[in-house]
Amino acid sequence: LRATLKSGGLTWMTFTPESGMTNVVAQFMNNIQKSQQLYHATWDEAPHLDEDSKNEILAALPPHERDMRSKGIPVLGSGLVFPIDEESIKEEAFAIPEYWTRVVGIDFGWDHPFAAVWIAHDRDTDTIHIYDTYRVSATTPVVHADAIKARGDWIPVVWPHDGMQHDKGSGEPLAKQYRRLGCNMLGTHFSNPDGGNNVEPGVLDMFMRMQSGRFKVFNHLSEWFSEMRMYHRKDGKIIKERDDLMSATRYASMSLRYASTLKFEPRIEHAVGTEDTDYSYFN
Repeated sequence: LRATLKSGGLTWMTFTPESGMTNVVAQFMNNIQKSQQLYHATWDEAPHLDEDSKNEILAALPPHERDMRSKGIPVLGSGLVFPIDEESIKEEAFAIPEYWTRVVGIDFGWDHPFAAVWIAHDRDTDTIHIYDTYRVSATTPVVHADAIKARGDWIPVVWPHDGMQHDKGSGEPLAKQYRRLGCNMLGTHFSNPDGGNNVEPGVLDMFMRMQSGRFKVFNHLSEWFSEMRMYHRKDGKIIKERDDLMSATRYASMSLRYASTLKFEPRIEHAVGTEDTDYSYFN
């Protein structure tokens, strides 16, 4: 790296993470800097490997090496949060039926990315479909709010408890800023259907849906799948790093009770909840 200081040159590293989550791998995956870029390549992006070749190579590898070799996933802590074949939850993008309800979950951030995940819920089969995502660092609420509204300003927005924190500049709570900017924010922060903010109930619900075929993700959402591959536990606890889209997904998937449709249900002009007494779900 020192040799590039004078010339302003670039340094490239290409490798398979055979040694697991080393300091170098962890820095790029969990604390990437402005001058760095991480590109996560899988066998699907190696055109010289046909399906028969892939299957033959995988069959010859020990099971614990297969994801590392084929997807570039390092061996992580005590295991992945979602130990499932991602192909089983992928689906081709399609036009969302108007009668399916929708909701978006957001995770606030500045140094770590702000993230949003849009979910459509097929109530006939109780299947959720992730059809869009957004993940951006060091950007103002005005930009994030525009991105949210561009995907449907009527869609209810689920937000976490830190939305109650006051902005250092304006003194205004984060959630209130987004509401003022035109986002259809719920009137109170996220909670599980049975109350509380515990992570495990939501993670378990997501995993059970994945196993039963009731959790689908549009296959072009590469950032979402990249986070899922890295979402792991250490000593039984979920590591809170590079989990922005996973958190936003959990907020949305556990808030289906607030999901709505544009055609058959009115926009929530006054958001759900009791913490802000100016707002009422029923207008």
